[in-house]
Amino acid sequence: MNTGVGVVIVAAGKGTRMGTRESKQYLQLDDKPILVHTLSAFNRMPFVDEIVLVTGAGDVDRCRSYVRAYGLSKVTTILAGGKERQDSVCQGLSALGDRVEWVLVHDGVRPFAAETHVRACLRQAELTEAAVLAVPVKDTIKIVNREGVIEATPDRSSLWAIQTPQAFRLALLLEAHAKAREEGFTGTDDAMLVERLGRQVSVVESDYYNIKITTPEDLPWAAWILRNVRGEGSQ
Repeated sequence: MNTGVGVVIVAAGKGTRMGTRESKQYLQLDDKPILVHTLSAFNRMPFVDEIVLVTGAGDVDRCRSYVRAYGLSKVTTILAGGKERQDSVCQGLSALGDRVEWVLVHDGVRPFAAETHVRACLRQAELTEAAVLAVPVKDTIKIVNREGVIEATPDRSSLWAIQTPQAFRLALLLEAHAKAREEGFTGTDDAMLVERLGRQVSVVESDYYNIKITTPEDLPWAAWILRNVRGEGSQ
């Protein structure tokens, strides 16, 4: 029986909002690149069997050197991504081993996913075939038109900010990607592709430390989280 758990970590973007010449996933967070913190977190999780890393074409060798230097033994494949994130995820899924039945898709610049939350997300996916980590939205959200005028205020109690990892039965996610590719559809995340199949996706509550490092303002906050909440061995 195929019961393996694979992780596809996507780190092929340039991250223009960070405003640095270096891609954000390779910026230093304390003494390591952000991407290494992310890979290390999943490498330590006992239920993860293998990790596929999808990166930029010019960064494959650099990432291979990280795997050797930091002893990331569960990273089985490093490959160059596609034009869009969705393409990169699809390529990563295709590189998973034959034993993998469940897959976690994760952002390379989200280094603080807690093991307890990831495990809970995976367990929920085993029940419903698709689950995502998320947190309730704290702020009031406004829908604004192109002229900058508020059109509506959704009920905040029903709004959740979606994170990664997102967990799926591998066969279901492959089906969702194939349908999207056939129809020329590009979604904002993998859950959206599964939703288009008419399948339900469950939400599992995470926490607000599981940030995606995107802009310069995120870096000092990330350093604080690393030192006070999610350092190695503290999860």
